[in-house]
Amino acid sequence: MRPVRRDYNGDFNNRRNVNAGNRPDNRLEMVFSCTMGNCDLMETYKTLYNKVYSYQNIELAYKKARKRKTTKSYVIEFEKNLQVNLEQLSQELRDFTYSPNPLTTFIVRDPKTRRINASDFRDRIVHHALCNIISPIFEKCFIHDSFANRKNKGTHKAIIRAERFVKRFIVHRAVRRGGANSKTVCKGYALKADIRHYFDTIDHEILMGIISRKIKDENMIRLIKMILNNHRTKANGKGMPLGNLTSQFFANVYLNELDQYLKNEVKVENYIRYVDDFVVFHKDRYTLGTWKLMIADFLKSELKLELHPEKSRIVLLKNGITMLGFRIFPGNRLLKKSNTRRIWKRMNKFKEGYERNEISEEDIMKSINGWITYARFANTYHLRKRVFLKYKEITKPKKTTVVNSWRVLSALSCPLCSTSPLYGP
Repeated sequence: MRPVRRDYNGDFNNRRNVNAGNRPDNRLEMVFSCTMGNCDLMETYKTLYNKVYSYQNIELAYKKARKRKTTKSYVIEFEKNLQVNLEQLSQELRDFTYSPNPLTTFIVRDPKTRRINASDFRDRIVHHALCNIISPIFEKCFIHDSFANRKNKGTHKAIIRAERFVKRFIVHRAVRRGGANSKTVCKGYALKADIRHYFDTIDHEILMGIISRKIKDENMIRLIKMILNNHRTKANGKGMPLGNLTSQFFANVYLNELDQYLKNEVKVENYIRYVDDFVVFHKDRYTLGTWKLMIADFLKSELKLELHPEKSRIVLLKNGITMLGFRIFPGNRLLKKSNTRRIWKRMNKFKEGYERNEISEEDIMKSINGWITYARFANTYHLRKRVFLKYKEITKPKKTTVVNSWRVLSALSCPLCSTSPLYGP
């Protein structure tokens, strides 16, 4: 099923069309940006495959694939004959003899239980090589407020952008009984939505229809289909594996159809998306309810997706919205309560493991440093202080019956302190 083509209306003065913000450079971006439907009217790409298997691109892809994984055994093994392996991979792609290895499946529980399907290291190099070429092509078609798996985006930028949207609905009201004093009221709502089993229900035929509107190189299309079909699911022609770079990129391409629909047809102004988690802001609850029905209908008819019935709801902005592990309030940013509970459970496990000598102080410190880096993005000064004090309590030196003070140890090692009763004859 091919998605309905949507043409851009050409109104360069309407900033909601593409990037939906008060950014000063939006008008310039209009010239270079486009909706997915309008991309059909622009340049298409027919000779891309030779760029994918070029040795320079394969080498660059290898460097990206090994990032933060240099100590892994499979990376060390691959690097024993690095140039030979890279040349062989390039040759296989050139001769159409390349075939991906089966995926490795494992379960992750932090905090949700997720089934991760990891590709072989050489296949990850191919994924990076592919995305190196096609990512810039689709990047200019994405809206500004899509923040997942894109350069200069990410979770922190998404949170900051969401806070800006919330502040647009803050109203300052004068208080008569206090003279010139005023109070701040947030008058607005948010449609917080999530797509049910998103990665498992992405339709390959629709996805390939979207991609083929830009990519006309048959060899590129064949490689993309090969990567998609390497993931076996219960329903043929559906689903992408969690953990692959290509899955993250194609997930953005797929839901960009929804982005363009909301921006150009529904005329939504305050909208933000991170993978399949998106929020729409508006002052009127009834309008958001109408938009929710329109979104559900579009997802079902055009993309064969459905909203999560429990996670898609309309909330008051003054009560805060939950997004990407944070609670965003007007003028305040906190961690989710579940994230706070999780760190205390982790600290209790550290205490038990440290007492049994199953974990070192260095490992605990690494974990705490990672959490503090994450938590400091919210207003968590007192929470971080309590966590650090708990760490000091867990790792404090054990008391001994002979010497329990560094001052005494200094005295024992100093010949000038021979008069000390502990020094001894």
